[in-house]
Amino acid sequence: MTGTVKQTDPAADPYTPHSGDRRWTSRHHDLHLDYRVATNRLDATATISATAVEALDKVVLDLHGLSVDRVDVDGVRAKKVSVGTHKTTVTPAAPIPAGADFAVHVRYRGTPRPLRSPWGTLGWEELTDGVIVASQPVGAPSWFPCNDRPDDKATYRIELTCEAGYEVVANGELLGRDRTARGTRWTFAVTEPMATYLATVQIGRYRTTKLRGGDVPVTLHHPADLTAAAKTDFGQVPEMIALFADRFGPYPFAEYGVVVTDDELEIPLEAHGLAVFGRNHVDGAHGTDRLIAHELAHQWFGNSVTLGRWRDIWLHEGFACYAEWLWSEHRGGPTADDLARSYRSGLLQQPQDLVVADPGARDMFDDRVYKRGALALHALRRTIGDAAFTAGLRIVTTRYRHGTVSSPDVVASFAEAAGTGPDAVLLLLGPWIDEPGVPELP
Repeated sequence: MTGTVKQTDPAADPYTPHSGDRRWTSRHHDLHLDYRVATNRLDATATISATAVEALDKVVLDLHGLSVDRVDVDGVRAKKVSVGTHKTTVTPAAPIPAGADFAVHVRYRGTPRPLRSPWGTLGWEELTDGVIVASQPVGAPSWFPCNDRPDDKATYRIELTCEAGYEVVANGELLGRDRTARGTRWTFAVTEPMATYLATVQIGRYRTTKLRGGDVPVTLHHPADLTAAAKTDFGQVPEMIALFADRFGPYPFAEYGVVVTDDELEIPLEAHGLAVFGRNHVDGAHGTDRLIAHELAHQWFGNSVTLGRWRDIWLHEGFACYAEWLWSEHRGGPTADDLARSYRSGLLQQPQDLVVADPGARDMFDDRVYKRGALALHALRRTIGDAAFTAGLRIVTTRYRHGTVSSPDVVASFAEAAGTGPDAVLLLLGPWIDEPGVPELP
């Protein structure tokens, strides 16, 4: 099964033009993974329940660097399967009509490796003793076949078997943990629609600690020697959830998990219902409260409410950055006003050549997107007032809960909350997000 596949979809996201296929959409992923930590060996099957947006004579899957043994479509072996470095093209025995539901079953195997990208290595990556999966924006095909687009949100069932002695953490509810001849089988279910890049598996020799003090269950998974420090540093998470629920609306998932890897990580990472930190982010002295608040806020802005196109990344990062400021204000630290003035001063010393609402693929994770996005929100808050600002946040998280969102959607939501027209809100936000300069704060 070999071949070369070119991406020809004219509707592809220009930031990630080789990812995804808009001719079909997934509804559910059922993943069965048999993984050996010692050898980094994966033997797996994936069943994708999908719907054809238009008539399909071929189904194109994103899958990177893994061998495909067999593909069936609706229980019938595929007529042809062509496997390239990044794409697997499946020709079903019969064309699939537009609007029809269908299922693709893929049996695959290999040594999963992270993808190299303009944003670093992404996806499935070995730790010193375990695995981390962090896929934003295009790393999901490093471990399962998918339609790798942020707007292709589906439910998931993830079953992973690996050697005994490891803790496995994945998205969703843990349905079972069973001993098998191959080790331990862990089964998880994600019942809310989830973007492919947010699907994750974390494997390590972790201890588990349940945090008390909130309505949302919070579980820490951490190395044994960091038990006390992790409980201290993450002990305020229930209070953070309560604050953000008050400002943003109810927490969008059934529970929240935090993984602290035994390795050091450059930055923390969020996933659907989870956040991942390195041991270097834990000091037992609340040294990373800002980062903890940021990753938690992504559960609302990024994981429940998800951009449809990567140009709108400020809708994730600007909102999560502003959540840091809200937490600081809540805890009696520098106010959002203080932080806005400080960060604006810093931005004036940096190049003013970036448009927040369309930063370009290379710069979509530039810190200026984060800070200027947060400043745009603060300028809006100061103009329309706290009550309308909070109401606007809640309209966004309610109306687009577990869905996708764009900048015009957010503008319209704040306009509704403020009792004005979208043009009035855009007149305020435009200089912050649509122009390269750094405006004065209101």
